[in-house]
Amino acid sequence: MNTVLETILLVVAILLIVLVLLQGNKATDAGSVITGGQDALFQNMKERGVELFITRFTFALGVIFFIISLILFLEP
Repeated sequence: MNTVLETILLVVAILLIVLVLLQGNKATDAGSVITGGQDALFQNMKERGVELFITRFTFALGVIFFIISLILFLEP
């Protein structure tokens, strides 16, 4: 059972890395707010389509990664 969970954990970790690299850089959006940029103030910043799917899938994989890691840690 341990080897199966470890393999799943490895696959989830690789998928998490790929998905995080695919996501857009949100730090550049926040930079204009700090500097007082008016152009980003009235833009619609809501995620839609593929961006929303990637964000939700990343969150789900993060939860799965946490749960599997916790199970592997608590097993004797």
